[in-house]
Amino acid sequence: MNPTATDPAAATTDPLRLTLVVGSNRHGRFGPVVADWLLARIRDRDDLVAEVVDVAEAALPMSLEPTPEATAALSGVTPKLARADAFVVLTPEYNHSFPAGLKNLVDWHFTEWQAKPVGLVSYGGLSGGLRAAEHLRQVFAELHAVTVRDTVSFHNAGAAFDDRGTLRDPSGPDAAAKTMLDQLVWWGRALREARRRWPYGS
Repeated sequence: MNPTATDPAAATTDPLRLTLVVGSNRHGRFGPVVADWLLARIRDRDDLVAEVVDVAEAALPMSLEPTPEATAALSGVTPKLARADAFVVLTPEYNHSFPAGLKNLVDWHFTEWQAKPVGLVSYGGLSGGLRAAEHLRQVFAELHAVTVRDTVSFHNAGAAFDDRGTLRDPSGPDAAAKTMLDQLVWWGRALREARRRWPYGS
């Protein structure tokens, strides 16, 4: 028996199902380095269980037409979004915003995002991808999702990691990740319980 079905306390303390969305599909992308670091932080916690959706591995057409090819591609993506209690979206910054492939993945879905929290992690040059993160806040607000206040950003990201993908100075990013994930867990638990009691949009 699922303990959350009969025990309200268990519903608020069970680990949250978190889906990490890796938002870059550019050739030679740096995203997997940041994603590996972030997944290690997430997996160190006992209040989160993570799985990954990688835009580079989701061959979604840009037409938003429900073709057999699109249906096949969505079969590997949509269930991971639908069963998530919370999301972390990892984005680079391309031309002052986030990548088209990430927007396309977001636009293929609607109810999967609703009444769930989203943490934002960005990377780039001098801006650290923060302009992309701010644009994503507007998108997720339209989708009835809640973006948490604190973010993690990597300025001049390539120089922040060594050739093995290890942060040269992890103190700041580790502290920022903890703050963001703590907020995500608070919102995730609150919204999971709210959806259980009052299905969103009903």
